Amino acid sequence: MSARRKIDVEQHNRDQVRYFERAGKEAMKPVDTPYVTRQVDELISFAGLAPGDRVLDVGCGMGRYTFPLAGRGLAVEALDLSQPLLDELNRHDAGRYDIPLHCLDIVDAPASLGERFDAVLGFFTLHHLHDLEASFAAMAHLVRPGGTIAFLEPNPLNPLYYVQILVSPGMTWAGDRGILRMRRETVFAAMRTARLRDLALRRFGFFPPFVANRRWGTQAEMLLERFLPWRPLLPFQLFRGQRARRPGDD
Repeated sequence: MSARRKIDVEQHNRDQVRYFERAGKEAMKPVDTPYVTRQVDELISFAGLAPGDRVLDVGCGMGRYTFPLAGRGLAVEALDLSQPLLDELNRHDAGRYDIPLHCLDIVDAPASLGERFDAVLGFFTLHHLHDLEASFAAMAHLVRPGGTIAFLEPNPLNPLYYVQILVSPGMTWAGDRGILRMRRETVFAAMRTARLRDLALRRFGFFPPFVANRRWGTQAEMLLERFLPWRPLLPFQLFRGQRARRPGDD
């Protein structure tokens, strides 16, 4: 990496850390709601995970999704750029799961984590990473042969995200503009560069949290998702790829 590129990456990471450590990030706090539950269940199903699988939660923050993953029997480790957010995760955990934590950029993951995981996962993380190609390449080294990389991301075709950025306290265009990169062709190109295979995309969801968390919200969403004309606009996207099982399989 060139000196100029290294400076740019370091600045990007500092900006992201400041963004997420800013006061008022209520949306990052661990909560148990139907909205979060469905997002976790959809990613687990899409990634084909089972209790006992070892997974790494990238961009874990305070553990909003880390704890539900652990609660479903997965052997979870968590990674984030921010030590204060990891400290908050530990505080909320209070010894329930004893989750191993890693404070670093995914591209700087040490060799000791190589082929350690059955899957590398993330929730609303990809669009905050500085380099998709380098990040996927690093993740590919962390999963075992045949392992899975799967992420839940916002759909840039859904206009409500841009409204959310405008009206939500703490959210800014500078912090979340990576949403524009979350197009199928862009993400898949980065995954192919990392030599991932069997790429897949699925969209789901419909309502914002204040509706989805109502008793009837999830059931109504599942019915509305079946309507073909607006499927390309559904708010959540699941991306998945797999590392080849043997050299040359890719």
